[in-house]
Amino acid sequence: MALKRRWTSRVLLVDELGRLLLLCGRDPRRPGAGWWFTVGGGVEDGEDYLQAAVREVWEETALTLPVQRLSPVVWTRQAVFTVDGQGFDQYEEYRLARITSDEASAIKIDTEEARYGHHWWTIDELATTSETVRPKKMASLLADVLTTGTLHRGPLDLGHVNEDTDPD
Repeated sequence: MALKRRWTSRVLLVDELGRLLLLCGRDPRRPGAGWWFTVGGGVEDGEDYLQAAVREVWEETALTLPVQRLSPVVWTRQAVFTVDGQGFDQYEEYRLARITSDEASAIKIDTEEARYGHHWWTIDELATTSETVRPKKMASLLADVLTTGTLHRGPLDLGHVNEDTDPD
């Protein structure tokens, strides 16, 4: 199967309680195959990663977030995966955006990508869930970003993963 190359900008939307908003996706061709993922998506023609990030936040949450509210890149990752019969080879950049409780309350999730749900996850929930969360080790990765100032070290490369074959 030919892999479609894709470049994405992902946002770690974290509220004042330190909870991370994740959306739930499913593969229609693989019953039971589901995962939780961050807000964000593909970089469109003519956009840079920051523009894509704020557009995706708006499309997926109805939250208008100026680019100045996004951190520098905290993680990068190259992921290979299959959804609905299409293989992808996807480069991802992750940025942090802290939002207020008023902003979190105003979020409206009404997007095809999240039709299976959304949830504000605590680090403890992320550490103990049996659900599939992407990227892997989200609890420790997020804790590091929120508590030790990873933002000042430059991006952490999470490597090249194959989500179809790598164990969870």
